Amino acid sequence: MSEPALPHEPAATDGVVPADDPEHAGSLRELLRIAVPLMISSGSVSVMHLANRMFLTRFSLDSVAAVLPAGILHWTIISLIFGTVQYANTFVAQYEGAGRRDRVAAAVWQGIYLAAVGGVLVNLIALFAGPLFAMIGHEPAIAQLEAEYFGTLCFSSLPMLLTAAMTCFFSGRGKTRVVMAVNFVGVAVNVLSDYLLIFGNGPFPRMGIRGAGISTVLAQTVECLMLVWLMFAVRPRAEYGTLQNRAFDRELFKRFVKFGFPQGLHFFLDVASFAVFMQLIGRLGKIELAATNLAFNLNTLAFIPMLGLGTAVSTLVGNRIGEGRPEIAVRTTWTAFKLSAAYMLTFAAIYVLLPDLILRPYFADSSEADSAPVRAMVIELLKFVSVYCFFDAMGIVFGFAIRGAGDTRFALVFSCVSAWSLMVVPTVVSLTWFRGGLNACWWFCTIYIIVLGCGFFARFLAGHWKSMKVIEATPVAK
Repeated sequence: MSEPALPHEPAATDGVVPADDPEHAGSLRELLRIAVPLMISSGSVSVMHLANRMFLTRFSLDSVAAVLPAGILHWTIISLIFGTVQYANTFVAQYEGAGRRDRVAAAVWQGIYLAAVGGVLVNLIALFAGPLFAMIGHEPAIAQLEAEYFGTLCFSSLPMLLTAAMTCFFSGRGKTRVVMAVNFVGVAVNVLSDYLLIFGNGPFPRMGIRGAGISTVLAQTVECLMLVWLMFAVRPRAEYGTLQNRAFDRELFKRFVKFGFPQGLHFFLDVASFAVFMQLIGRLGKIELAATNLAFNLNTLAFIPMLGLGTAVSTLVGNRIGEGRPEIAVRTTWTAFKLSAAYMLTFAAIYVLLPDLILRPYFADSSEADSAPVRAMVIELLKFVSVYCFFDAMGIVFGFAIRGAGDTRFALVFSCVSAWSLMVVPTVVSLTWFRGGLNACWWFCTIYIIVLGCGFFARFLAGHWKSMKVIEATPVAK
């Protein structure tokens, strides 16, 4: 049985379905109310970087060449802290389910403290941006632009990480429309700032790639300030003690890092494995690399919204674990899987049956002679995507479900061992000793994603997660 809410802390009625409403608990209606805003807003940071690239395409080709590697390096560095901080979502969900609102605020504050330290440390890396990209060995002109963009992006790290922590206060309680609205504003600020700063429109100087980086810093800062205003408004302060529960809690912080760090390390190693995979593909040639980049870009049309659905599953599973009702969490997860399977299979059909339609915007300004080799190769690669995207949905839904209960160590070990043993190492061996081609590399990637999906599915069915909790068993004494 779940712990009842304290008399002065009435149960919420506008986020996750409360315990006394069994008719809709675990239903598609409940899932969609929480998932749809997250699915819409889950790619907001990616959209910001996409906007930067689109505007820079009209500025200079050197800037376009520099923005992607610099952006990937920044995300790789920040992903460890970001993934750890974001695990506050599970703590919030489980405390909310247990009716312990003071601990909701306390858990978010531990994430805020970690985000603050991590953001400052990443800011310091900006001091070494020049030597770092000079060491990588790109052309000097490109390396200088990469250093400018990366060094500027580093200053978005602190507001980005603080935003990740404070977002959990809302998403973990099912207030996902708040998250969506904040993300919309952030993207709008980024796009407007790109227009003004990259080209020097209005009273602003022409700043090029540095302007793109500043645009992202401004957008992340606006999102952070909005969340500060929302989190510390009168009602949250009264109901959750968002100010009075701000003390550093050593025991809670240790538990937060114990469960959250494996997720952060999982994020980091996952990003790193695909970064290495892309570098290996680059050995095959420019056309192969361009086709792989484009195939993965098209895959994100399906993949990014599924991350939002996964966060919703993690929130609902955490909430039901906090209530002591894991059977409802099982129902929610299966509902999410059916939804994600239908969504992914639809995209699989599009990838196979209508590849020219989704490729048309990418080659609108290219001649047939220039684009034909890449186009033909992308169409072949999309067949691989159509094979693995169903299993990708399986990995996201069931992986987020078990992490929402606290099963983060298995997720870390299994996903990283699978990525490096099934995708990265075989690709290295194939290219180095057997002169393998692009199809062989993509088969390794496909096998990895299939195994990942099946493994998380098996772990979910085993049910170990049902007896897990990240929150303490009894209320903390005041």
